[in-house]
Amino acid sequence: MRTPISEEPNIKPKARLLVSGTGLTHTGSVDQRDEMHKKEESSGPKSDSRKMFELGLAGGRPAPGQRGTAPEWFFKGDARILRGPNEPLDIPSFAPDGGEEPEIAGVYIIDSQGAPCRIGFVQGNEWSDHVTENINYLYLAPSKLRTCAIGPEIVTDLAFDDLRGRCRVFRQDQVIYDSGELRTGERNMCHSLANIEDHHFKYPQHRLPGDIHVHFFGTSKLSFQHRDWKYQDGDVVEVSFEGLGAPLRNPIRRLEPSQEPVTVVLG
Repeated sequence: MRTPISEEPNIKPKARLLVSGTGLTHTGSVDQRDEMHKKEESSGPKSDSRKMFELGLAGGRPAPGQRGTAPEWFFKGDARILRGPNEPLDIPSFAPDGGEEPEIAGVYIIDSQGAPCRIGFVQGNEWSDHVTENINYLYLAPSKLRTCAIGPEIVTDLAFDDLRGRCRVFRQDQVIYDSGELRTGERNMCHSLANIEDHHFKYPQHRLPGDIHVHFFGTSKLSFQHRDWKYQDGDVVEVSFEGLGAPLRNPIRRLEPSQEPVTVVLG
């Protein structure tokens, strides 16, 4: 039997990039998620989304040196799902739709002693699938396994306090969705940045030397609850936040729908 890699001498784990995020951090986000998931709750008037948000309101800003309430957390993938400016965001063959999530993300590297170091902030589109999520809240995890985009710039001295942004969707040069003003930063969130970072990096597997982390901090508004259209191949999503440089623009690529299952072969 092969010895586990952690017990083999002189073998160091390879560095990786992990993409993750925190939801229900903004007031607008909980209003939309609450509406989406309320129908799934039968035990009372509050959805689990509302309850999670209220936990953040009550304990998401702990005093220095104390640990606060844990926020929602989700995994998106590794470096292979990251896209840069002007690169396509995919609607997979098995997915009914896609959904923009205009956000700011933190970029971190783990130093040789296992301490997380924040490199800076970047604007991003945490592309997801809200149609799948809306079927049942327990589909949230697979709805997040999609490509996503960040860029064009990482800002190392941004004050993550009170920031304004905007998201627009273009179809053949016509605007079909305009979010209006988006507000993010700690003043507009129920969790402090320090609390979000603590609950992400408290896990030892998130503090492996050499690893890079891109962590999305959530958004205040989505188009999903307000539109009667679905994304088409060639649509372009534009995300912009003040202080973070040029807008992030990404075309949408809808892959050919298919219900053909994946077949596992014997090795």
